[in-house]
Amino acid sequence: MKKLGVNIDHVATLRNVRLGKAPDPIALALLCEKAGADNITFHLREDRRHIKDQDVLNLKEKISIGLNFEMACTNEMVQLAQKIQPEVVTFVPEKREELTTEGGLDLSFATKELQENTRTLVDQGIDVSYFIEPDGSTILQAKEMGATSVEIHTGRYAHLFEVHQHQEELEKIATACEKASSLGLHVHAGHGLNLANLPLLVSIETLGSFQIGHAIVSDALIHGIENTITLYKRCLGA
Repeated sequence: MKKLGVNIDHVATLRNVRLGKAPDPIALALLCEKAGADNITFHLREDRRHIKDQDVLNLKEKISIGLNFEMACTNEMVQLAQKIQPEVVTFVPEKREELTTEGGLDLSFATKELQENTRTLVDQGIDVSYFIEPDGSTILQAKEMGATSVEIHTGRYAHLFEVHQHQEELEKIATACEKASSLGLHVHAGHGLNLANLPLLVSIETLGSFQIGHAIVSDALIHGIENTITLYKRCLGA
């Protein structure tokens, strides 16, 4: 069964526009849990542009399903992860000026620090995932560095899907997923996914879960969050 992770960052973004408390990302996370989501994903950024530290603590206290903590590879974030013990930590690249994560990790950068932090978290029983491009050599390096999972960046696929030029990228993703699975890694995918472009990825047997945020939050404005989760779970074959 394919699993659905819901990223709640955009709910926090909407809340922060008015510097208030509504809408509450934790309340939405609870509704997602009730509706059948398999995990809740959040990215605590260095600049705290959406998710805040207290949100992380509240999620740990109130959410029963798994938490996927997206983070840059910094001592501050790793220490917080050790404190809250999420099911998954996903290391992602992070730049202050970007609107959203623009691509996968460059594993040639800060490799020693990333490898040491990966080992620290894995030793504590946390599944450590690297957000990477669908590239075989990068996947092999992730395995060698100690990652237990990879999340394939699907942003390019999503962009090409809009202009009906996605077939080559889809095949590239499928090959990457097969490579990762053959190495014993858990395989996830995320970025730019929605109800239109998701079905082709669902057909990839070795791809186990999907992390989706913007599209789910957007669709929930029209359909309601519980109906939206039902639509996505149905798309995944539930």
